[in-house]
Amino acid sequence: MALTDTDILDAIADLIDEDTHKPYRKGVSVQQNDAAHLNVRVALPYPAKSRFAAIAELFRERLAPLAGERKLSIDVVSEITSHSVQRGVPLLPGVKNIIAVSSGKGGVGKSTTAANLALALAAEGASVGILDADIYGPSQPLMMGLQGQKPEVIEGKLVPLPAHGVQTMSIGYLVDEDQAMVWRGPMVSQALQQLLNDTLWNELDYLVIDMPPGTGDIQLTLSQKVPVTGAIIVTTPQDIALLDAKKGLKMFEKVGVPILGIVENMAMHVCSNCGHEEHIFGHGGADKMSAQYGVDVLGSLPLDLSIRLATDDGCPTVAAAPDSALAARYQQIARKVAVKVGDKARDFSGKFPKIVIQNS
Repeated sequence: MALTDTDILDAIADLIDEDTHKPYRKGVSVQQNDAAHLNVRVALPYPAKSRFAAIAELFRERLAPLAGERKLSIDVVSEITSHSVQRGVPLLPGVKNIIAVSSGKGGVGKSTTAANLALALAAEGASVGILDADIYGPSQPLMMGLQGQKPEVIEGKLVPLPAHGVQTMSIGYLVDEDQAMVWRGPMVSQALQQLLNDTLWNELDYLVIDMPPGTGDIQLTLSQKVPVTGAIIVTTPQDIALLDAKKGLKMFEKVGVPILGIVENMAMHVCSNCGHEEHIFGHGGADKMSAQYGVDVLGSLPLDLSIRLATDDGCPTVAAAPDSALAARYQQIARKVAVKVGDKARDFSGKFPKIVIQNS
């Protein structure tokens, strides 16, 4: 009796994706072009290049008995699509999903988190960009090792500068390092929109926006005029940081931007000499905020000297030490973010035809 596609799909029906906690079956397609070959394709809605081989082996173990003498081919890929954003806000050309990394106050490690998040997504095979939206105090040129460089201009559009496999753009590329941006709110908002819309982003799966701290004009502009797929709130455990982080969370909720989760930075310090772990800034703050607002904690990061040294050297931790325990923490956070984005409703605005009414 011939083996049908349904037989194959039934055989892998109970295989569960450990990241989404859902069956793989939805993204599985089968091709039986001839009696000598059996081809199975597994499409993931998030980047996971590091896990392709393990997933392929999982399917191979399950399907090898069914394949018999036929050559079994398992192809695991990531298919990242555009997802829904605020109502009435069109998608940005060349960008599928925008992730805003925000904080209620400065000094909590938001820019460092944004840089490592972008690098972790890129390391898993995604096409990623990062926009430094802090007009008053841009950090990404230093963190990405691009200080003093200027972007090329093609037909009035800025070409993003590449760093560690990520496309980058910042106001810091356009002004002198020691130049103070003495601008009022409307000018800053206009500058943000120009950086977003006048940059030639090259087919990005994710654009990570490193937001300035607070809930002012920049945040409102981003929330109302930029197609944000979701926001991440970065905080530290102490009460004063959590108080401001809650304000940022509520702001995004009011303007219809989903919160993807909370990242707790500087959650603990591990002594480099004895290994003693100490919660310098308090303990459990992000968990309390999570319980209060029903938002997941994506991960906790330690207060570690190497993180600061890496960003100051222009090569953030995920790029400088990709196999380290610290990089693994960022990679786990990035995976959770990508899975949450992949679970959101898809955007079909580009699929509908335009209706033109004219007098005949």
